Amino acid sequence: MTHTLTHAVSRLRTTRLARSAKPFLARGGSRGLRCAGCRLIPSHCMCALRPAVPTRAGVCLIMCDTEPLKPSNTGWLIADVVADTAAFGWARTEVDPALLALLADPQWQPYLVFPGEFVAAERVVTHMQPVALDAVTQVAEGKRALFVLLDATWPEARKMFRKSPYLDHLPVLSLQPEQLSRYRLRRSRRDNHICTSEVAALCLDLAGEPLAAQTLEAYLDVFTHHYLQARNQLPVDLEDAAHLRLNALRIL
Repeated sequence: MTHTLTHAVSRLRTTRLARSAKPFLARGGSRGLRCAGCRLIPSHCMCALRPAVPTRAGVCLIMCDTEPLKPSNTGWLIADVVADTAAFGWARTEVDPALLALLADPQWQPYLVFPGEFVAAERVVTHMQPVALDAVTQVAEGKRALFVLLDATWPEARKMFRKSPYLDHLPVLSLQPEQLSRYRLRRSRRDNHICTSEVAALCLDLAGEPLAAQTLEAYLDVFTHHYLQARNQLPVDLEDAAHLRLNALRIL
C-alpha cells in the first residue's frame, strides 16, 4: 500500500465504475464535472489541501458496493491522509483474495472495528498496548495495528458483519466516542453513529497517533465545508476555523 495520486479508494471507484451499466448520480449534489482527486466540482476543489501524515498504523476499508461511488464518502479522506490504506469491495458470495492475504500478513495485527454489543465478550477490545501478545486486548510486539472498517450505512454494515465469516477470527475493537458526530453530509438516524473517517480518527488516536487523528478530523471538517458550499452554490471560506486548524496541523 503506497500513497500515490490514485490511492486505494480511487482505484476501487474506477473499478466499480468500469462495471456499471449506467452512470452513478449522487443525490443532492452537482451532476456536472467533478475533480478526479477530491470528487468536488472544480470551483471547490481541495486537492491542494490534501495532507499526508506518516503513520505506523494502517486502515483496511471493506466497502459496500456503491460506497466508493458516493462523493460524500469519507473513506476517501482516510486514504488521502493515511498512506497504508487498502480498500476492497464487499460481496456476500465471494471475497477478494488480496483482502485475505492482507489480513494474514504477519506485519499487521488486524482489528475489526465494530460495536462490542454485537459480539461475544471475549472478542472485544477496548484499548491497545504495544507489548507482547498474550490477550486480544494487546498488539503483538513488533506488529502494526490494522484497523478494519466496514464502510457502509449502519444497516448495510450489520449485514456485512454477519455475512463475512472470514472476519470471525479477528478481535473486535469497540469504540466509545465521547462526542457526537459532526458529519453533516449523510446524517445517521442514530446520533451516536459516526462517519467512517471519524471512526478512523478515533482508532488512530488509540494507536498513539494523535497528529494523524487530529489531521483527519480537521480534513473532514474542511471537506464538509467545501462539499456543502458547493451544494449551496456558495464560495469557499479559506480562512474559516476548519481551514486554519488544518493548516496549523500541516506545518507541525
